[in-house]
Amino acid sequence: MHSNIKYFKKNKIVSLDNFFNDVLYNKVYGYYSKKMPFGKDGDFITSPSISPLFSEMIAIWIVSYWESLNKPKNFNVIELGPGNGALYNILIKTFRNFPEFEKNSNFYLFEKSEYLKKIQKQIIRNKKITWLSNFNKIKNGPVLFFGNEFFDAIPVKQYEKRKSQLYEHCVYLDKKNNIKKRLIKASAKNIKMIKKSKILNKLKFIEYPKLGFEIIEPMVEKVNKLGGGIMLIDYGYIKQKNLNSLQSIKKHKKNHLFSSLGNADITSLVNFELLKDYFTKRELHVEKIVSQNYFLKKIGILERANILSLKMSFKEKADLFFRLKRLLDSNYMGDLFKVLLAHKKKKKKIVGFN
Repeated sequence: MHSNIKYFKKNKIVSLDNFFNDVLYNKVYGYYSKKMPFGKDGDFITSPSISPLFSEMIAIWIVSYWESLNKPKNFNVIELGPGNGALYNILIKTFRNFPEFEKNSNFYLFEKSEYLKKIQKQIIRNKKITWLSNFNKIKNGPVLFFGNEFFDAIPVKQYEKRKSQLYEHCVYLDKKNNIKKRLIKASAKNIKMIKKSKILNKLKFIEYPKLGFEIIEPMVEKVNKLGGGIMLIDYGYIKQKNLNSLQSIKKHKKNHLFSSLGNADITSLVNFELLKDYFTKRELHVEKIVSQNYFLKKIGILERANILSLKMSFKEKADLFFRLKRLLDSNYMGDLFKVLLAHKKKKKKIVGFN
């Protein structure tokens, strides 16, 4: 907490997104710089940790996407925010079953946290993988960026409309060093930024992923230049609503937003319609946004589970299908999680989205 106070000394009033960005990603005291957030002993569990089947199906989808691009000889696959490396570990194993794809592909991990990078390097021992902090190394061949629960971990700006005036949610320190919220009039630049997205115009409460778009912009440039696409799997919504979705999670339970700073996860729901609008304006084609349930079923997860279950004991089978239920059921992740693919327009149907 003291480190955050130092941050305030330099910046008297701080926008919510910049403040939480510091809380999550500061190289010294940031949440992702000092602890393992994933798994039973962490604060939350992601799909790859629920079932290896999830990662296997993503691998098969990536190979099928490569095939839809006519099997390019130089294909770049980049995972965004690989977390504990569980997803990529299984991808690499699955890709071995597709030697032609493996031979023609380059594999990259895009990771901000030095702490997580060290953990990933211990888990994923493969000489073909390169860790990136930017995308300058990728100069030719189509590129596929994909992220599972990547975008929700980038803090959002929050705005409120009062009597047709737009205010931004900010934070400051009071005299007792307590963090307090304050609304300040939005800058002309930010008002213009919000107005550009017409889908937000009718809302009284707005969440806007300015930092997220800044991170994704160079990816869009790469896709526009080299071909390929960006696939994001995340929890979020399509229909616009006045929603304050910012939340803190600690030990798998909701936590007060300003308590345990640097020791709890901070996320928000992804506005998929806004993402679609962003990609479309940058001349990428966005496939129909589908639920995780729809996507995984379309790419054959049930058939794969049935094949695997034939060689399993009753106990193993029960475990397999319980985990599958968590991925697919609407009471768990099935409908809340959405899948978006933005890519250079192709006439072919893309598996999982039709």
